[in-house]
Amino acid sequence: MNPLNHVAIIMDGNGRWGIKHKNSRNAGHKAGLSSVEKIIKASLKYKIKFLTLYAFSTENWKRPQKEINFLFKLLENFLTNKIEELHKQNIKLKIIGVKNFSPKLNRLLNSSEKKTYNNSKLQINLALNYGSKFELLSAFKSLHKNKKKINEKNLNKYLQTKDIPDPDLLIRTGNTKRLSNFLLWQLAYSEIFFEKKLWPDFNDNDYNRIIKKFKKIKRNFGNI
Repeated sequence: MNPLNHVAIIMDGNGRWGIKHKNSRNAGHKAGLSSVEKIIKASLKYKIKFLTLYAFSTENWKRPQKEINFLFKLLENFLTNKIEELHKQNIKLKIIGVKNFSPKLNRLLNSSEKKTYNNSKLQINLALNYGSKFELLSAFKSLHKNKKKINEKNLNKYLQTKDIPDPDLLIRTGNTKRLSNFLLWQLAYSEIFFEKKLWPDFNDNDYNRIIKKFKKIKRNFGNI
């Protein structure tokens, strides 16, 4: 059976769920946060070491300002109310992406990372204002600036995920089949599962079903 060390998730479908059930995209984002908590709990149960969640992309700034404000307020409330609980569970929080938010949110993100820095049971990588193309361009610029030879080993040192193993498994909910500028370099050999359910409907049973399928896959990594 395949070892499962790192799961990455594109949490797609919040807005559609909200419109369908509550006539409000924001209601979907709020419901989606409950799914996040369920999957964190399940990841601990399955002894997964790294969980990367695509929370806000560089392209998401194109959304209506009211929706963006609601999303960040939701994140502020989550960090304020839940970071102590995560800390007690020995969970580490790391932000990947560019911290270009309000002073309050930036302070919360920094303090949450600092508080949980030494934790080791599960590392949650929260992708915020993250875009893989920007990450790769920045890495190549750094290689050039520091006069480093361009190769895979050196490039990895300048990625925002430099201390994180590549994902073994990517799950995208919402019945959409694309990567949406997420971890394009790191997902080169990841197993990818596209899930029909919208993110707020995704639960522990769905997670377990996908993990079981993943563990039975023959992973060749280019070999036979």
